[in-house]
Amino acid sequence: MTTGVYFIRHAQSDRSFHDERTRPLTPEGISDTEKIVQVLKDKGITRIISSPYTRTIQTVEKLSKALKLEIITDEDLRERSAGKWHGERFFDFVERQWTDFNYSIEGGESLRQVQERNVGALKKYLNKYDGQVLAIATHGTALSTIINYYFPEYGFKDFLKIADLMPLVLRSDFSDNGKCLSVKEVFSIKKTYK
Repeated sequence: MTTGVYFIRHAQSDRSFHDERTRPLTPEGISDTEKIVQVLKDKGITRIISSPYTRTIQTVEKLSKALKLEIITDEDLRERSAGKWHGERFFDFVERQWTDFNYSIEGGESLRQVQERNVGALKKYLNKYDGQVLAIATHGTALSTIINYYFPEYGFKDFLKIADLMPLVLRSDFSDNGKCLSVKEVFSIKKTYK
């Protein structure tokens, strides 16, 4: 029996907040979450799972209310820790991480570490909720490393294509043995990454 997963990259967040864990959505981002409800309300979703970060939880709060489902948070679904990086030349830093999956800076994580965490959490839920339809609220880098795990050709240029998509909803189907059968875009809104 296949398990369906709707990966939901968070809506536009307020980047004037520098604390990654508590950064909220912008008012526009909050408004955009209503569109996620309209797209996903009739998809048979049985579980909503989220990174514990404020922006991902806020992205699926309206969906949670509409479907009368609790939001299950999982620390392993959090975004990459960038460590001591302070905002200069972000895409140069990201490209280096995609070039060397083991590269990290002091106090931060490599993409390999992010991938192991996120894929481990995904596999746990695929086993626990086999045959169900899941919604997983996540982040751009975290989501990209998951896609790369199943489709290794997915790389930095592909990550750049989703950098301005907030929110982004992808549908994936997984076979009984955990193989990802597909990744298809369902919905997105383009917002300039600032």
